[in-house]
Amino acid sequence: MGLRRGKRDRADRGDLHATHTVGGAAADWAVELRGVRRQYGRGNSAVHALRGVDISLPRGSFTAVMGPSGSGKSTFLQCAAGLDRPTEGSVRLGSTEITGMNENKLTALRRSRLGFVFQAFNLLPSLTVEQNILLPMRLAGERQDRHRAAQLLAQVGLDGKGKRRPGELSGGQQQRVAIARALVTRPDVIFADEPTGALDTTTAAEVLSLLRDAVDTLGATVVMVTHDPAAAAYADRVLFLADGEIADSLPRATATQIAARMTALTAPSYARVAA
Repeated sequence: MGLRRGKRDRADRGDLHATHTVGGAAADWAVELRGVRRQYGRGNSAVHALRGVDISLPRGSFTAVMGPSGSGKSTFLQCAAGLDRPTEGSVRLGSTEITGMNENKLTALRRSRLGFVFQAFNLLPSLTVEQNILLPMRLAGERQDRHRAAQLLAQVGLDGKGKRRPGELSGGQQQRVAIARALVTRPDVIFADEPTGALDTTTAAEVLSLLRDAVDTLGATVVMVTHDPAAAAYADRVLFLADGEIADSLPRATATQIAARMTALTAPSYARVAA
């Protein structure tokens, strides 16, 4: 219990610029972005999706990323996960600098060290549930561990459903399969992009509890983009993006507190538009 508590404490204490003051502590960080900028297009038509983001996320923590539409949330996740390349700056996953990696090495890294959970589940309908869970191991060239797949199915409440096809499951059950798939390689980081966006409130709470449990009991690191304050309340820390920059941070807050902070962040922009 002490180990899990220590991880939560690090997340609570983590300053937005902690790595600027803590030297040689790279092993404590799961994800680090340094001066990350992402620009699309050139000249007057250029879109600055990220404007010099500096952030370090502790291992064994659950971070939610929020912000208004166009704030850079999805670009943040894509750059952090190696799905997109920054225009400037660097990204590290643990001790590995990924910014200059070629695409083959990045693909191998994503398959072996990262897990992904998406709003649309992204399960392959032609494969069984078990085959979907084991797909990352297969793609990474690892031995497909059916015993681990069975263990994960039990952990996400789908014991005995490994032979079914995704189409035979409810939306919530499919997202549980996606979480099991994300966990199968024991990844360094799980990136979740609006994982409850297609689910009803009750099912969303069950899925978020699974992600929370993965952090608390398995030592996983979760980075989740969401628009929902109730979902963000499951996290150790909420990062708020605005105009491509980290505008604020809130540790272990309630949905009401998070919603109020979002309102406060967006109000000035609304006032400028009204003026």
